[in-house]
Amino acid sequence: MAIGPELKQFRIEVSGNGVVHLIFDMPGRSVNVFSNAAIEEIGRFADWLKASDMAGVVIRSGKSSAFCAGADLAELETAYDMIMAAPAVDRDRLAFEHFFRLSHGLRRLETAGKPIAVAIAGLALGGGCEFALAAHHRVLADHRQATFGLPESLVGLLPGGGGTQRLPRLIGIQAALPVLLEGARIGGQAATTIGLAHELVPPGEEIDAAERWVLSRAQAVQPWDRPDWQAGEAPHVAAVVAESRSKMLAETLGHYPAPSAILDCVEQGFSQDFDTAIRTEMQIFAKLIQRREPRNMIRTLFLGRLDHERLKRNGMNPKVTEAVGAVSNALGVQSERGKELSDAFCRAGFRVDAASRAEFDGHVAGAVYWIDDEPTSWGKELLRARLANADAAAAVWRSQLDEPERRAADYLLVTQAGFPAYLGGLFAAGLT
Repeated sequence: MAIGPELKQFRIEVSGNGVVHLIFDMPGRSVNVFSNAAIEEIGRFADWLKASDMAGVVIRSGKSSAFCAGADLAELETAYDMIMAAPAVDRDRLAFEHFFRLSHGLRRLETAGKPIAVAIAGLALGGGCEFALAAHHRVLADHRQATFGLPESLVGLLPGGGGTQRLPRLIGIQAALPVLLEGARIGGQAATTIGLAHELVPPGEEIDAAERWVLSRAQAVQPWDRPDWQAGEAPHVAAVVAESRSKMLAETLGHYPAPSAILDCVEQGFSQDFDTAIRTEMQIFAKLIQRREPRNMIRTLFLGRLDHERLKRNGMNPKVTEAVGAVSNALGVQSERGKELSDAFCRAGFRVDAASRAEFDGHVAGAVYWIDDEPTSWGKELLRARLANADAAAAVWRSQLDEPERRAADYLLVTQAGFPAYLGGLFAAGLT
């Protein structure tokens, strides 16, 4: 007899001692990701669990490659198009309702009243890490591939499944910020030392260890839901965030909104009760997802990278590299140039040379890119002219490349030719 709700992205198995195993095992995929279907099933499972008589839950992966690699970014780009096609007055609400489903499902899971342990034997990144953070007990295999990470900032986003709230509450703000802002990964003994994992066990023993904990009459309450919970760092959060923000702006020159949004989530949400905090996180996420920078970065650094890797395996069309070379020559970042243009290239985030370094001028990315915003300058005028030349050169090649080849060309333009990731490239993303 089947037990639990009917699921397709997960499997349910029940051990003889009443522990239910929720096994993330997407059909037809070598790696689990959080698709819309998987998110919907988490919520359904959480609601069933609350009403069930199960002893508790062990969450694990049915894949040998990883626990979960994060969100389905292709679906995320589709959601962006859906949101931006709506009237402007409706976009915040649509974004919130669409993306809050994961956070809401994870919250229902951790408050279902049953002890939940997660067994991690591989990568737990992005939404996969947030899934693990929603468990009451985390068992980690002592293997170099078994790591936690929240790399959303690397594609212009923030962890919108409660990651900006659970992680600082578990390991402290200072330890959480490198994970949130820089995509740092934590595994092995380091994960247990800082409280991210509760147990580190030899590979192959993580599932048994997780089940033992569930059967130990463990308390099914998160630290932040206990009556005596106090956010000990709350009085210092503003100062810690301000210092981190200043350093981040000096490094990014204000072009990347995701790190600022992450810091806003931590600063505003840390002292709030948890249910309010995750809504604050999603309100900030809903604004961020509407910006051009994450769209450009997802399309170029994620989809473009996948396209490039696939094309490289199957035989790269030589026109891709020819197109990148033509656009790079037209842009002329490395060509002879005057000080005004050189300074503008640097300040706009183009990779010029090791000796060139721009100072942050206080301008944080708004609705308009720095190159198009006030105050105007001769350097910006010169840079816009170079970009127009490069765009004209790209236009010659666009019709000769299919969509995956255009994304792959943008990936090379950013990663090899020094084009800023927030602008996304000129072949598929463009400067719109």
